[in-house]
Amino acid sequence: MTGLPLSLDMQAPIEAALAILRDGSGEHCLSDHAFSNLYLFRAAHDYRYLPGPWPCITGRTYDGMRHLMPLFALSDAPIDLLCSLMEAHDALYPLARRDADALPSSLFALAESADDADYLYAASQFLEYSGRVMSDKRGQVRDLQGAHVLSAQAFDEDGLGAARQVLEGWMSQKSKVAGEADESACIEALENAGRFGLEGFVHFADGLPVGFVLAQELQPRVFVMRFAKGLDSHVGIYPHMFQHFCRSFARPVDWLNFEQDMGLPGFRRSKRSYGPAALIPKFRASLRR
Repeated sequence: MTGLPLSLDMQAPIEAALAILRDGSGEHCLSDHAFSNLYLFRAAHDYRYLPGPWPCITGRTYDGMRHLMPLFALSDAPIDLLCSLMEAHDALYPLARRDADALPSSLFALAESADDADYLYAASQFLEYSGRVMSDKRGQVRDLQGAHVLSAQAFDEDGLGAARQVLEGWMSQKSKVAGEADESACIEALENAGRFGLEGFVHFADGLPVGFVLAQELQPRVFVMRFAKGLDSHVGIYPHMFQHFCRSFARPVDWLNFEQDMGLPGFRRSKRSYGPAALIPKFRASLRR
């Protein structure tokens, strides 16, 4: 695959281009449109950078499709240019609805998969976990708070060791060996949180670290949960951490994006259990042959 392997010195131009794509998208902003996401999962998708007047990212989706992520508004590009860029790729992806709608249907076929869609939640639903649907979450938080003395600190360099301890415990409880799951990406995120604009909290129970969350503000008041790790030994730690984030973060939080479930049954059950307000589609545009 052509292009340059992603490196940290590419952050400025790529992030600047993605910021333009994100602008004005509000809560429907795609979780993929951030340099942090591309860089941290560069190995999983073989992401590469194609610089130039019409810059792009190339990569492979989880289901093996060779895709091209334009770092420019599709409405600005000549159609023959887009067709030329597509010659070595299966699809333009991921496209927000407004970008997909800019493509002529006579030349491009659009498709979407539930596996790709981002899960969107109103922050207000985490504040109290009100209603019958959220009764399990409400009960888990209540039981956790009754069984332990809970505390949290904003994530910074001082909390790095505690977060690493949580990650190690999480890997052990999930029976994962070094390098499995998203361990490598998570470690890089913790170590480069400031650079990537990742913010969050480390959580403690009875003085011991039991969980952490790292989120990124994609649009004003719209945050994507990049990493959330909690120990299974402390049932309720996840709903507690999400509630705490929405209640206690330093800036207003209106929406949370939990990213996609990748078609994994466990992820899908977990994300759906919080009652998403919407699923944000990510379109794949392929040339009609």
